[in-house]
Amino acid sequence: MNILLFGPNGSGNGTQGSLLKENYNLAHIESGAIFREHIGKGTALGKKAKEYMDRGDLVPDDITIPMVLETLKEKGENGWLLDGFPRNMVQAEKLWDALQKAGMKLDYVVEIQLPRKAAKDRIMGRRLCVADNNHPNNIHIDAIAPKGETCRVCGGALTARADDQNEDAINKRHDIYYDDKNGTLAAAYFYKNLAAKGLTRYIELDGQGDIASVKEALIRKLR
Repeated sequence: MNILLFGPNGSGNGTQGSLLKENYNLAHIESGAIFREHIGKGTALGKKAKEYMDRGDLVPDDITIPMVLETLKEKGENGWLLDGFPRNMVQAEKLWDALQKAGMKLDYVVEIQLPRKAAKDRIMGRRLCVADNNHPNNIHIDAIAPKGETCRVCGGALTARADDQNEDAINKRHDIYYDDKNGTLAAAYFYKNLAAKGLTRYIELDGQGDIASVKEALIRKLR
């Protein structure tokens, strides 16, 4: 089973991707990790990508798409879940064409839906436990709200990541994601139109529940 996953920063798409990886034994492939791996291994594509990144330029799609495909082929023998790519309409079209030429199926496209304000609140509400960063604490989610200034799991002190409190940075990322004309939502809707033609299947998932309920709803729709 091959899945493309969309969701705004703050929607829990990374968490759901990890859970799907465990549930279906899929390769969970995140776009940032693709670049790091190719550059770290010194592949031909990685070297080309690094040249652009060292100059502070965006890596062109004719380098990025082959990197993505190569990683999907290498790691996705039992199926894959691609998270964080494509980010715009052009990339969506190019990725689809590349998958078709490579004879690779795209079984599902999943869009985790979350209102922009809720996504922003979730990011800014995240708190890290000094004893264990994996202890879930968020002042804007009732189910995992901390006990005052202490961790709900162990009572440890809590801190907030600086980037989680940077509203300008959050707004810039969300400007890109929620743009349904040229941004990431436009890419998602490209696949939604393909699904209407029977070329793939498109799942719209309400991301406002807790982790367990969202996972349960997603697995139910994947059956």
